[in-house]
Amino acid sequence: MSNRIVKDKIYAAVTRLALMLCLSVLVFLLLAITIQGVKAFSLQFFLLPASNFGASGGILYQIIGSLLLVIVAALLVLPFAVGTALYRSECIKSERLKRALDLAIFCLNSIPSVTYGLFGLILFVNIFNTGISWFVGSIILAIMMLPTVTITSFQAMNSIPDHYRENGYALGLNRLQIIRRIILPQSLHGIITGILIALARAIGETAPIMFIATAFSGVSVPQSLNEPVATLPTHILALAQQATNPDALRNAWGSSLTLIILVMLFSALAYYGRMKFKGLSQR
Repeated sequence: MSNRIVKDKIYAAVTRLALMLCLSVLVFLLLAITIQGVKAFSLQFFLLPASNFGASGGILYQIIGSLLLVIVAALLVLPFAVGTALYRSECIKSERLKRALDLAIFCLNSIPSVTYGLFGLILFVNIFNTGISWFVGSIILAIMMLPTVTITSFQAMNSIPDHYRENGYALGLNRLQIIRRIILPQSLHGIITGILIALARAIGETAPIMFIATAFSGVSVPQSLNEPVATLPTHILALAQQATNPDALRNAWGSSLTLIILVMLFSALAYYGRMKFKGLSQR
């Protein structure tokens, strides 16, 4: 047996071992959270507000607050992300400008989430004096989501064959009509995928919103833009500090499992939307 074949076999074995190790950790965590979390599940757990600093009651307002934050963030980021992707795909001709824009997007994507939270705290709370506001939290989450949605949208637009554009110009369409009738419909699957993947990430974030958008207890559904909300990540954080209380610990497991279910739901919707709208765009 040659030395190259031996190295290939060793590499394959190490790769399989690493894969099995990662899968084992993932399965262990999911099983542990599921086994402990289902003990807290009941109709009252999802329909009642929290009480006693989360140690009793349910997570109704936490679910509403988390969904409110990320859905508004998605609505805020969508025009900016799609516009940036369109500008990168259809308008920029200079390679240097393309590289500069790509670098800016990837740098924005690599910023730690806590930095976004500190930025929001300094700019909005300290300078603009907005106070603790769920809408400010949505703005910060939208900034966090911008690179993901932009990249996936651009990749979908960039994968459209050039002859689609050429045929459009041959039929007398201008650039705006080509974007509206060809580029956007053909890249819809990438845009939807990017939004849902970004939502799956944003709904589990704690650091960006902990200082600027959320309260740990005593809040319900906000009635204005300048009110805080309760969210699942901050609720779990508060309950984890009461780990000696069995009721608080049970609710923490239940809240964690609920958050994982929401993340998996957004991920599944992203896959379904990609397959569905990609098939429609190819018809």
